[in-house]
Amino acid sequence: MYRFVKRFFDIGFSFLGLLVLSPLLIPIVIALKLTGEGYIFYFQNRVGYRNKEFDIYKFATMLKDSPNMSGGVITTKRDPRITPMGGFLRKTKINELPQILNVLFGHMSLVGPRPVMPISFNQYPEDVKKVIYNVTPGITGIGSIIFRDEEELITKEKEEGRDTWDFYINKIYPFKGRVEKWYQKNQSFYVDFMILIMTAWVILFPNSEILYKVFPSIPKRDF
Repeated sequence: MYRFVKRFFDIGFSFLGLLVLSPLLIPIVIALKLTGEGYIFYFQNRVGYRNKEFDIYKFATMLKDSPNMSGGVITTKRDPRITPMGGFLRKTKINELPQILNVLFGHMSLVGPRPVMPISFNQYPEDVKKVIYNVTPGITGIGSIIFRDEEELITKEKEEGRDTWDFYINKIYPFKGRVEKWYQKNQSFYVDFMILIMTAWVILFPNSEILYKVFPSIPKRDF
């Protein structure tokens, strides 16, 4: 019942979101067409519900050939492959807004674990891979809030000469697995609503620890 009702709200809010946000989205589309390399959307293969793959939609923020350039699939805060508008779109998370289309089409939900690329999915511990996408992936989620500074973390690791993949495999991915297991155990309309509210809150107040005040039982990050 929860899944059916959640899907109903996803369809309604994604359609409404496209209408309400159109005054913002249309100028961005025009600006992206006139700047950088002139392309608007970036389509990337991700792992979704029941580990089935799909294409995620984003506003283009990096050079077209960035996956084949130095840095590969890992993006740092001051990555030279980011386009003139890309830094702003990534910082404000506006680049994620086209994923409203993924929600409308049923690939994603408004709230759930973030879908990752297959190469990243394969770095999860086996016990996490078996369960993390037992729910539909989302535009935002517990992991998105806790790791809102992910690019900064990776940038620091790289600048200090450490292996960024090792950091993902041994730190980030195991912890993301723990918090997403927490979400699946506690998911409800109240939890989803509060995640949406806190997503907006931490964009305005990035150093806020409100998540742990609202949900004190969530595993707390120690790195």
